[in-house]
Amino acid sequence: MSKFIICGMDVHEKSIKMMWAVDNGAPELKDLPNTPGGRLCLISHLKGAARAVGCTEIVVAYEACMLGFGLHDQLMAAGITCHVLAPSKIRKSRHDVKRKTDEADARLILETLRACLLAGNTLPAVWVPSPEQRADRELVRARLEIGNKTTELKTQISMLLKTHSITRPPKVGKPWTLGYRAWLAGLTRDQATLPLQTRLVLGSMLRQLKNLETEARLLNNAVATLADTPRYKATVEKLTESLMGVGVLTAMVFLTELGDLTRFKNRRQLGSYLGLAPTSNESGQITDRKGHISRTGPSRVRWALCQATWCHIRLTPEAKAAYERIRKGKDKLKRVAQTACCRQLAIRMWHMAVDVLKTKAA
Repeated sequence: MSKFIICGMDVHEKSIKMMWAVDNGAPELKDLPNTPGGRLCLISHLKGAARAVGCTEIVVAYEACMLGFGLHDQLMAAGITCHVLAPSKIRKSRHDVKRKTDEADARLILETLRACLLAGNTLPAVWVPSPEQRADRELVRARLEIGNKTTELKTQISMLLKTHSITRPPKVGKPWTLGYRAWLAGLTRDQATLPLQTRLVLGSMLRQLKNLETEARLLNNAVATLADTPRYKATVEKLTESLMGVGVLTAMVFLTELGDLTRFKNRRQLGSYLGLAPTSNESGQITDRKGHISRTGPSRVRWALCQATWCHIRLTPEAKAAYERIRKGKDKLKRVAQTACCRQLAIRMWHMAVDVLKTKAA
């Protein structure tokens, strides 16, 4: 039987604590700085250990964190198999949770990886996107973040007016129209309505809002340009033309966050990944106890799908009929019906996108 060098690592911004072993042998612990030199030392140490025992395969794992996949790329380029694990899917006992140390984390990752290699257990590894896919995600995520900041700033402006008991005159029109914005600009010069300090704050908020909206337009153009590239164009056109309520941004959020769509074997796996599958709490004779959706997975996709679903329900008779059927005329089931329609929309988008990929491959 061939030998493995198995290594679990607890990775932090400035340090790496690694615990490695040969097959099911006793583990050894080593501390390294998380620097370019420290990473080279890590690779050299593992390869040296492999040569010492005549092993040709080195397998490493660490938990996904805010440091991204740079360490994964470096290890793979050095010929070392590396897995990035989902922290939420690593099984931990109450004892592990209450006695958390870097050494204990490294040992747990080592044991999880060893159970996969030697016993055939399922490894809770995440899908690692390519550098190109990560760059696409960063652009789309930046556009979503600008939208969040814009909404937050508009709320702050509304709250500022409320604290000073200022109400919108009917003649200025609906909120955030040109007339409403002109009225807000006028308030920054109205000495009788607001004190100087408040007028300065309101003016600052309006300037920030203008800058954010300018950035949103620039990023919208950038996302549209990305959607027009060969790797996205056919799929985006299929989704936006076939599904009412699905625009370019929604399609790009869906495609960039999910990445390789063929890794989902069926709709159940997709729903579970998106966090749109119900939780369960079954035991003994109770075999059909379902709870709220799990809300695991990419929250950005759920947000984009939620916004698109309301438009899809309003514009598509079939979706509206499904929504009303699940709702049963009860207001308390509105959210349940909308979530079900959201899951159905995600599945339809997945099927369409996979069909486009199959057509390209053929």
